[in-house]
Amino acid sequence: MTGILLSRGFVAQYGAQLQAAAKTAGVTPQIFHLPDDAAQRLPAETLAKIEAAYLTRDIRFSDHYHSFGDAMKAAPNMKWVHFTSTGIDQHPFLPSLHERKVRLTTSAGTNGEPVGQTAACGLLMLARGFPRWIAAQRERKWDPARGKDVPRDLRGQTVIIVGLGTIGATVARMCQALEMKVIGLRRSPKRDGDPVDEMHTLDKLPALLPTADWLVLACPYTKETHQLVNAKTLALMPKHLHLVNVARGAVCDEKALIAALQSKQIAGAYLDVFEKEPLPADSPLWDIPNVIVSPHNASASAGNDDRAAAVFTENLKLYATGKKMTNEQG
Repeated sequence: MTGILLSRGFVAQYGAQLQAAAKTAGVTPQIFHLPDDAAQRLPAETLAKIEAAYLTRDIRFSDHYHSFGDAMKAAPNMKWVHFTSTGIDQHPFLPSLHERKVRLTTSAGTNGEPVGQTAACGLLMLARGFPRWIAAQRERKWDPARGKDVPRDLRGQTVIIVGLGTIGATVARMCQALEMKVIGLRRSPKRDGDPVDEMHTLDKLPALLPTADWLVLACPYTKETHQLVNAKTLALMPKHLHLVNVARGAVCDEKALIAALQSKQIAGAYLDVFEKEPLPADSPLWDIPNVIVSPHNASASAGNDDRAAAVFTENLKLYATGKKMTNEQG
């Protein structure tokens, strides 16, 4: 192995862990960083030495993101790129890496628990009427729920969870603790230990929707899940159903969803992801009562970087010894 392109922040925090992994693998990597000035580019002789890269969160959300992508595309001997995030389809440099058959890995699953906890929090906030209280608080208005506005008990309600990875399983366990009926949807059948009462394949969703109180989207974005929530499926939902989306924005037809929320065809939603991000300031979703919006931030957690770094350093050992890596794409 020759060179690895990394952020200075990653090396400062995890350099010892990186060196320990490299020593175990019997390699001595050379570490490269981008220039401090985001407008500058690495020279060709440096790019030629880079064989691997790790796109960490500090680079992804900085002015260096595009120059990091440019460096990966320009490095002629690039063989492996690791990503912090689970979903990588949004990166504009990805087609270039695919074309060159660069090996791609992710730290999938390392932020699943906080995303699942946030999804469950959104569910509870909607179930207990927090949007009403928050709106009243802003107006300094005493507005207790009475009569028909009193929320229904969660015990006994049915939640459908699409996707039973780390995120979906976390939501499922929390819903079971609330004594809800949990129905999971995924490709594979139910296994021992799955925190669901029933497991079905995705094609059963239309038949299940009329029986549901909650629909939680925690699935990958694929051709199969593209606009899974659309005018047709929304029409099958009971008026008291709430939607929680922590998957990807394109899993919902946003125009149809807005229409359903505005007309009260469904009762409300917690949304962390959107078709266009950042969510435009003129989107009706900002102002619809009983809709909670968060800025694609459900995964925020102080432990994510530690967990993601552990996957990367373990993959470094596997890569250096010619073995298949964890969460390798394709």
